[in-house]
Amino acid sequence: MNETIQPKIRALIVDDEELARGVLRELTTHHPEIEIIAECANGFEAVKAIAELKPDLVFLDIQMPKLDGFEVLELTGTDFAIVFATAYDEYALKAFEVHAVDYLLKPFGADRFEIALHHARQRLGTAAVSLPELAQASRAPGQYADRMVVRDGTRVHIIPVAKLDYVEAQDDYVALASEGRKHLKQQTIASLEATLDPAQFLRVHRSYIVNLGRLAKVEPYSKDSKMLVLTDGTQIPVSKSGYARLSAVLDKP
Repeated sequence: MNETIQPKIRALIVDDEELARGVLRELTTHHPEIEIIAECANGFEAVKAIAELKPDLVFLDIQMPKLDGFEVLELTGTDFAIVFATAYDEYALKAFEVHAVDYLLKPFGADRFEIALHHARQRLGTAAVSLPELAQASRAPGQYADRMVVRDGTRVHIIPVAKLDYVEAQDDYVALASEGRKHLKQQTIASLEATLDPAQFLRVHRSYIVNLGRLAKVEPYSKDSKMLVLTDGTQIPVSKSGYARLSAVLDKP
């Protein structure tokens, strides 16, 4: 009689604590079908490993230096099963909003790990979550982004929102202009707009969002249109509706 050969589950462990990685590694030794293909001590390492190794399953900590777990997923997508393993229970709702298969609250034992692994097997091969959904789910209602993360190959750029000059739509991407450079991010301008504080950023055109702190002046462009000039000299077109919104902001006492 031929025995059924279980396909290997290629797993990645991401945690900034060596002891926590060791616990997960030990628990997986009882499952020969799980192959630990790499371990990562921070979010930058995780983004690189996921891009290069394409795991089936990721055990992911949330609070880590450099990039947190949600930012890792925003940069990599979720074309794999995700099991969060963290010491903080306040992220549980956000975790399931990004379609995590389970949420292990440290310290956890073998029985709880087995349940998470069962959920992971059920999820493997299902559809991924879109990047805009991840960005929105990682923040509470009324909470706005304080930084943007952008992936460039295996490199990651972190852009503080305070240093964001303007955003320009480019099809299904946005160009984030900051400190004289532009960074392309796969996201629609509408979904990005929802993450920015409306007291600081204004949609002045269907293709442009500007940081009001960078506004130097408004100039006529043609008979019926205006042009914004930013403090670095960049010119941004303004639509009629955008100018109306801008005027309402500028006219506030």
